[in-house]
Amino acid sequence: MKQCNKCGAVKPPDDFYAEKGGRNGRRPECKVCTNARRKEWYRANKEREIARVTAWQKANPDRVKAWRLKNRDRLNKQLREIHLRKKFGLTPEQYDEMLERQGGGCAICESPPTPGISLHVDHDHGTGEIRGLLCVRCNNGIGLFRESPDLLDRAVKYILGDSAQRSCADEWAALARERARELRKPAV
Repeated sequence: MKQCNKCGAVKPPDDFYAEKGGRNGRRPECKVCTNARRKEWYRANKEREIARVTAWQKANPDRVKAWRLKNRDRLNKQLREIHLRKKFGLTPEQYDEMLERQGGGCAICESPPTPGISLHVDHDHGTGEIRGLLCVRCNNGIGLFRESPDLLDRAVKYILGDSAQRSCADEWAALARERARELRKPAV
């Protein structure tokens, strides 16, 4: 056990960061106190620290690229978790439960997610209520129809062949051919 010199709490050695020159190979303050001190320092020196890191990254592009490649999977997982939590209030476990309830696929077309690409969290843009998980095509389709049930109903009627516009298609094609012939005629 080791006592933190900042908060005075007695904690196991694993609750202290490693430090080669420190007594017992550990820092004198616990991880909680160290993190609080570092956050406070960063708040007070944010611009300076961002400028320092940016300059280092520009001076060492190969090392930055190598680090990103090495940590890509972990970083993508973290970014996914942050996105789900901040935008939808979901944990990865809740997302997985939703996917399982939907049978492992899109809520509309039932196709499974593409490897490496998760399904989109579909939500009502007005209320923020989550409706389900959709593939890219279905999610884009709903968005392109502006989430309008009326437009979607009209699209269904059109696809089923009950549209006045479709009955005019032959007339429109004939009119387009006639106009093209007119344009091709040499000027007199």
